[in-house]
Amino acid sequence: MPNITPSPPSALRNPQSFAALRRLEWRVKHAVETVLSGEYRSTFRGRGMEFDQVVRYEFGDDVRDIDWNVTARLGEPYRKKFVEEREVTVLILFEDSPSLQFGSAGRTKREALLELAGLIALLGAANRDRVGLVHVTPEGHHLTQPVRGRGQIMNMAAGLLGRPAPALGARHETPIPWEFVARAAPRHSILLWLGDFPPRPAPDGWAVIRRRYQPMCFRVDDPWDRDLPDSAPFGAYDPLAGRVVVLNPRNAAERARHAAWRQERDEALRTLQPDPLSRLVVSTQDDLLDAVVRYFRARMAA
Repeated sequence: MPNITPSPPSALRNPQSFAALRRLEWRVKHAVETVLSGEYRSTFRGRGMEFDQVVRYEFGDDVRDIDWNVTARLGEPYRKKFVEEREVTVLILFEDSPSLQFGSAGRTKREALLELAGLIALLGAANRDRVGLVHVTPEGHHLTQPVRGRGQIMNMAAGLLGRPAPALGARHETPIPWEFVARAAPRHSILLWLGDFPPRPAPDGWAVIRRRYQPMCFRVDDPWDRDLPDSAPFGAYDPLAGRVVVLNPRNAAERARHAAWRQERDEALRTLQPDPLSRLVVSTQDDLLDAVVRYFRARMAA
């Protein structure tokens, strides 16, 4: 059974995490008020999703809303009418694995992914949405129920940033409890799955999640994930193996293995989320807020 934490540790008890969030907060507010304008809210809300009633179709209505069963029964076109949801719930699923603790360019993938989670939480706070968190580690699962308000969301995000990383060398994975996740937020909530997404089959509960939520997958890559450096053999720490391994980037066979792994990894994410606007892949060297802004604007443009 998952470990459920009804409330995260106080942000005031995590001064470093709280300070990091405060540094991000002013940039997020500026983005919401200027460059993002309505993109964030429109992207997340879309059209209303709660069914209200069936009404007669009129010229100019969206043909996708036609209720063909009622239309066939009554002999004239009728459509489904929806009402806008009053609020958005954003559920952040942070899959915290030892592989995220690799970093070759100043910060680890975990540090960058935590910053990305903080940005999403702050975007939700700035837009007066509810934000919840499921933190998955090899040791278990922790839920913070969706909350609203700057203080509570900051508190939740600071609690995530302040939690220790999983032990290095932990080869086993804890399966994500999808049945539990499917009950963690209301229907039509936004599910933001943040993780490393290694090559693996789609989870058994993924079809249910796609029906219940609007899922998006965010991944952070290290530069070496994308291409090995052109250098002489060197040692690097493998957080999955828990030891130093020797890499020889000039060895053709090793570069071929790396390229095959990279292709398999990217293909697994594309299979999980075929729509390119439902996944975001950034680098540890990117400005993450700029990347998120470009992502939401691309969704709006589409």
